[in-house]
Amino acid sequence: MFDIGSSELLMIVIVAVVVIGPKDLPRALYKVGQVLGKARAMSRHFRSGIDAMIREVELEEMEKKWAAENRRIMEQYPNAPAIEDGSAASPVDSATPAGAAPAPAPAEGTADPTLPAPATPSPSTDGSIAGKSA
Repeated sequence: MFDIGSSELLMIVIVAVVVIGPKDLPRALYKVGQVLGKARAMSRHFRSGIDAMIREVELEEMEKKWAAENRRIMEQYPNAPAIEDGSAASPVDSATPAGAAPAPAPAEGTADPTLPAPATPSPSTDGSIAGKSA
């Protein structure tokens, strides 16, 4: 990144020891590390903000393309039914004959008659469940 060679790094260490002193050098290096960490965090935050803005712009461009394609299709097929709320028409159930009413839903609390009844274990006199060996 900064292209610092080993000789330049050695010179920086020697100058730091002379200027700061060997007693305060660890504290100074700790502070430099904190500053670099904060700078990296700010850079990461800035980059994520830029990435979010780019994604939003790309999304807007895609929405414009979809709207243009939708207009083109609607102009090509003007008699097609338009769905305003975004919900699709329910597909016709192939098991129900044409013209027949759909089967009513079972009342709440009752079991569906098309499903097998759940098996309930019966307790035996010794407290264990019948059919299971201990």
